[in-house]
Amino acid sequence: MIAGVIAVVLLLAVAAYACAGGTDYGAGFWDLVAGGAERGERPRRLIDHAMAPVWEVNNVWLIFVLVIMWTGFPVFFQRAFTAMWLPLALAAVGIVLRGAGFALRKPARRPARRRLYGAMFALSSLLTPFFLGAAVGGVASGRVTAATTASADAWANPTSILFGLLAIATTALLGAVFLAADARRFAAPELDGYFRRRALAALVVVAILAVVTLFVTHGDAPHIWHGLTHGVGLVFVVVSALATLATAWLLIRPSGAWSRVTAAGVVASAVLGWGTAQRPYLIPTSLTVAEGAGAPTTLRWLGLVTLVALVLIVPAVALLYWLDTRGELEGLTDADLRRQGAGDEG
Repeated sequence: MIAGVIAVVLLLAVAAYACAGGTDYGAGFWDLVAGGAERGERPRRLIDHAMAPVWEVNNVWLIFVLVIMWTGFPVFFQRAFTAMWLPLALAAVGIVLRGAGFALRKPARRPARRRLYGAMFALSSLLTPFFLGAAVGGVASGRVTAATTASADAWANPTSILFGLLAIATTALLGAVFLAADARRFAAPELDGYFRRRALAALVVVAILAVVTLFVTHGDAPHIWHGLTHGVGLVFVVVSALATLATAWLLIRPSGAWSRVTAAGVVASAVLGWGTAQRPYLIPTSLTVAEGAGAPTTLRWLGLVTLVALVLIVPAVALLYWLDTRGELEGLTDADLRRQGAGDEG
């Protein structure tokens, strides 16, 4: 029972990271394709301005996922990281490089260094979600077993490649939707239209890839396919499809209100659908939740620590997002500093 509860918490944490962290990866994707220095200046300035207050906190969910995995499901952790060490190592390097690139490109004074750090940030934002998605696809297709060694087949297969492409497309969708909303908040209507058009294009790509993935899993990952077309998994697939239609409708409307919620619903429902489709397995047909779980005492303590962490972290993160969306975390401008200096002199 406790193992099942912890597995649900793990799945919810993965969904949270897919939505929150995916937004940042998507912003990096649009940074990559924004064009040259002159053409891409305004979109990149919006990306920097929108990401700066919140981008680092989104990695909290990734840390949460890793802690639950290695503490609550050590057998699963060992098998997954043994078979998938290469794509996961590349993803980890990408996370470090994109963070360094984002932090260093703005204060860099030389144009060549700014371009180097910008390319590091943008390319890592493309490669990191792909490798994370490819690793998930390898697990979902059942290619990770007790006898599996690190090999390209574990993550370079049809399901893995499609999961990786879906990860890129969904992060691009989230990034464009959130940036369009930020453009409206910053009173930049031309950038609102710019990112809305890209969000609609990404939404079409996500829908096409989702349909292709469903057909491919029929032969390459039959357990996942059955789970996605029956029971609770099918419910989440339908919810994701409805959220896709709602997102398209909201992006076409002038206000675009609630498009962030529905876009996050597309991604979260897809992740939850994949997780429930695997039931009762952590690795389809070879490792159940009960078999991969740690000792009951460890799980009970993990559950208690998780509850305390959620009570402390979730309200703080929610407050941060609330303050950011209302412009309360905006940095001081030169005009603000001049006004403050004049007030001090008076």
